[in-house]
Amino acid sequence: WPYCRKRCSYCNFNTYVVPAVDEAAVRACLVREAQTLLRLGRVHSVTSVFFGGGTPSLASPGTVAAVLEAVAGAASLAAGAEVTLEANPSSTSTSRLAGFRAAGVNRLSIGVQSLDDAELRMLGREHTAAEAQKAVEAARELFPGRTSIDLLFGLPGQSRDAWAQRLEAALRLCDDHISVYQLTLERGTALAAQVRGGALPAPSPDLLADMYHTAHSVLVAAGFRHYEVSNFARKGALSSHNLSYWRGDQYIGVGPGAHGRFVLRSEGGCRREARVQTLEPIAWMREVQSQGHGTRTRAVLSPLEQLEELLALGLRTDEGITHECWGHFSPQLSLQAVFGEPGEARALQEEGWLVLDSSGLRCTWAGLAVLDSLLPDLLLQLQR
Repeated sequence: WPYCRKRCSYCNFNTYVVPAVDEAAVRACLVREAQTLLRLGRVHSVTSVFFGGGTPSLASPGTVAAVLEAVAGAASLAAGAEVTLEANPSSTSTSRLAGFRAAGVNRLSIGVQSLDDAELRMLGREHTAAEAQKAVEAARELFPGRTSIDLLFGLPGQSRDAWAQRLEAALRLCDDHISVYQLTLERGTALAAQVRGGALPAPSPDLLADMYHTAHSVLVAAGFRHYEVSNFARKGALSSHNLSYWRGDQYIGVGPGAHGRFVLRSEGGCRREARVQTLEPIAWMREVQSQGHGTRTRAVLSPLEQLEELLALGLRTDEGITHECWGHFSPQLSLQAVFGEPGEARALQEEGWLVLDSSGLRCTWAGLAVLDSLLPDLLLQLQR
């Protein structure tokens, strides 16, 4: 769902602010594209569905229900399948959330971003801290144990102590699942321009590292499992949909700008394709109406490219890449054969960043915190 009511000052996602949305037309295209792509992949069963955006909570529950009905009609959608909706606090009244639950949503991911009004204004968010609190409380009533909140750190002018206070406030509000993301100052955004122009201070790399360590220590001490670089869960409330990305499962992307990775079995394919749907919603709708889907680019991924993706995504998790998962993509060459020999991976193990054992290949906590700096060496060894 690519539409938002307003663009946040830090956002460079594929989102659109328009005077009016022809929801019936968008709904019909989402349904048709889902059906087409499921048919092309000859998909028998779907394990999870994730409504992302934009702001999917601006769509009506009827649109969500129609998409889920289309998925269930084209493939088997398991009774307990995780169905997540991303929501903004400004579009989550209790009655609206109840409508989404009735439509089939059973997990909510709320873009809180901050619990401080001054920070929310700087980020260009529509909601206040009080509205965020109210939205999360309503969500936890309707989706007990399956409510997640997003928080941003590394905001211009934010101190480590202020970030620790935000975390404590978040813990009082939501004790299921918390995602913490370092704010990235993307070129072309209003916030990046303010920092570049000197109107706002940029945080130092050392401060950003301190903030990340603070998140880890505060949330782990509160009983959360740090199961992925940016994600923390308690009482087993992990996002199974996101885990499927990190484990290298197949997924289909539906809607403007959506990405997919799946095998086109209807065309006799045996290799995974990377597909990206047309970005601009009106152009995407025209393509769906004329050919059943709006795929703009498609490319068959080579075995090496698939392993590169698995390495980059799998090492983001605390379980890392299991021997079984690796073997699915590389039956001839084991993890041990690639990374157990003398070379970059061995050196990273000796330095305490990486572990290769009977479970598989994974980062230590110290390695997880600097994963981006480890990957180039590991990719080099894989390519050799």
